[in-house]
Amino acid sequence: MLSLNLGPLVLSAAHAVLLLAAVSAWLVAAVLDRRAGTSVGGALADVLLAAMLSARAGFVLMYFQHYRDAPWSVLDIRDGGFSAAAALLGGAVCAVYQLWRHPARRRALSGGLLAGALVWVAASLALERTQGPGSVLLEASVMQMDGQLKSLNELAEGRPLVLNLWASWCPPCVREMPVLDEAQRRYPEVAFVFANQAEDLATVSAFVASKPWALNHVVLDQDAHLAPVVGSRGLPTTLFIDADGKLVDSHFGPLSAATLASRMRHFGAPSPQ
Repeated sequence: MLSLNLGPLVLSAAHAVLLLAAVSAWLVAAVLDRRAGTSVGGALADVLLAAMLSARAGFVLMYFQHYRDAPWSVLDIRDGGFSAAAALLGGAVCAVYQLWRHPARRRALSGGLLAGALVWVAASLALERTQGPGSVLLEASVMQMDGQLKSLNELAEGRPLVLNLWASWCPPCVREMPVLDEAQRRYPEVAFVFANQAEDLATVSAFVASKPWALNHVVLDQDAHLAPVVGSRGLPTTLFIDADGKLVDSHFGPLSAATLASRMRHFGAPSPQ
């Protein structure tokens, strides 16, 4: 599962796990608070905020070359650029300070943080097990713009595959396309496939013709059967499948140059300078 619906809101599964962990931490801390007659809500919020800010700052420092020409984009957290290691470090430092500064709150705060950490680890492991193998996707057939059917495996031609699920009516999909267009030229050893979801040939052809990008392998997933295979309930969704057919990474939401570079590095491709 890559994303899920919370009413009208679509969240990435990873973000939903973090939300569940934060709520669990707050609930446990609240119970321990009541027993001890203390209040750690503010301290817990400070730890979570420190972790979030550290996660973003750490990621930006790691991929600063992608933010240098547009510093304002550092504030655009919609790209999902966060560093887990930096989050743990920043949160731990703030937690140690809070525990040292407020001895009376130590039991409630440490209990809440421990509960949140356990929920995060358990939910992350469960989520990882629900992701299907990339080989299932590679066997799927899609229609090329000339009307011919081909499997994703044929389009990959033995190379690692970046599979982007998109639609012309989806603003985030359109916003990330220049990044993907540039990436397909920078990473010639990787196949990029852009699978349109449930739109007809005329609509997709008109959209592609109206844009300045030269996207390789624009194909039609007319029945939108690819998204359910990986448990995606929103667009855009980008999947990273290695040459052995293993799904090694995924991203729900628009990709920035920095987040794509981070995924490609994990994917095994060299990061462009």
